[in-house]
Amino acid sequence: MKPSADRVILYTDGGCDPNPGAGGWAAILTYKGHYKELSGAEHKTTNNRMELLAAIKGLEALKQRCAVTIYTDSEYLKNGITAWLPGWKRHGWKRRGGALKNVDLWQQLDALTQEHDVHWQWIPGHAGNLLNERCDALAQEARAKLDKK
Repeated sequence: MKPSADRVILYTDGGCDPNPGAGGWAAILTYKGHYKELSGAEHKTTNNRMELLAAIKGLEALKQRCAVTIYTDSEYLKNGITAWLPGWKRHGWKRRGGALKNVDLWQQLDALTQEHDVHWQWIPGHAGNLLNERCDALAQEARAKLDKK
């Protein structure tokens, strides 16, 4: 799908160091020349939780129903929301192997995606995409500030 001028573009990233440990997330929204950066951090978390939280916080920032293309370098996030989620829901939010990790965030993300026309796009991380690189830097900055508290 080709991004159009009528779609919000949302870049997301998250990570921890170490994993699990202190983590940061970031989201960048762009729409018709407008640009907004969001970021935050948590003390005890995982890479996957931070990736999910970045998408959640980005979608929560939208003030009305709209078309959104979300760019992520997380295969866990992209595959989870586009391929695995229907099965989890059918099986009572469980995986075949048992409990589903991060179920609270998956349920929150699922609800938010129902409010918008969302298209997911995976992009390789650390491959020179300026907004992906900026998200990574924002997430690291948020985590670093948390480490200093």
